[in-house]
Amino acid sequence: MEAEHGAMDAYSRIVTTVAERLRPSVAALSVPGPRGTGAGSAVLFTADGLMLTSAHVVEGVRDGTAVFQDGVGSRFDVVGADPLSDLAVLRCAAAETPAAELGDADRLRIGQLVVAVGNPMGLAGSVTAGVVSALGRALPAREGRHIRLIDDVIQTDAALNPGSSGGALADARGRVVGVNTAVAGYGLGLAVPVNPTTRYIIGELSATGRVRRAWLGVAGVPAPLPPEVAERLGQRTGLRVVEVVPGSPAGTAGIYLGDILVSAAGRKLDGVQVLQRLMLGSAIGARLPVTLLRRGAFVDVVAVPVELAS
Repeated sequence: MEAEHGAMDAYSRIVTTVAERLRPSVAALSVPGPRGTGAGSAVLFTADGLMLTSAHVVEGVRDGTAVFQDGVGSRFDVVGADPLSDLAVLRCAAAETPAAELGDADRLRIGQLVVAVGNPMGLAGSVTAGVVSALGRALPAREGRHIRLIDDVIQTDAALNPGSSGGALADARGRVVGVNTAVAGYGLGLAVPVNPTTRYIIGELSATGRVRRAWLGVAGVPAPLPPEVAERLGQRTGLRVVEVVPGSPAGTAGIYLGDILVSAAGRKLDGVQVLQRLMLGSAIGARLPVTLLRRGAFVDVVAVPVELAS
């Protein structure tokens, strides 16, 4: 019994410490819209007033109001938004507000403790805790008439409610490892990870207000490699091609349905996020060598990604 109480005390201490550290950095957003005022959350991540939130929270608006834990309100302006990652960067007059530290979601493990801080139902500074339920999920989202997928999201059972979107998902040390983006069902919350890919996106949004991406025109899902191939390459999985857009750079290069993409530009394609990272910035118009497995044989092709239309 004493051990159980000790474990609960340790758990409580972690959650309390993270809450004390993060609550001052998380703002409640008031966003004007055609159907009235919307609500969301945002987390301050630089000392000069840059905030991170979900792109869908500020969709179609240029500014709004942010209120921090101390009750002080400040106007914010939208610096840039990227619907494909559901991330947006805002700027406000943060004054004495402390900035949160960004972490690395690539180091998360299933079952790890996470703490969510946001403003659900307009209740500022609300804190919930739970565990990482799954990693690498895909989140379907609607953009106009089109359905897009936000890949590589974090699934957690930390309670999220309307208004939590844009809030912080933190590890046990109080580092922001995700931006809460959706409630997918009871006990099922989703967050966009903070990792090298999204750090690049955040940097581009902060500097230029937009993100340039390369487009390959292929969709893949993780698939195990044959044992002999896995042993030879030191790589357990590749990406099985489930869609090739006709006339796309992938189609022109000779990539077909059922192929397993093994590597690109010398990088092992053992996860969707690896290919996503290759499609940022400098990949536009550059030769992209791809090695794939087709009917048990290795095939080398070269694709030239084009810029994805915004």
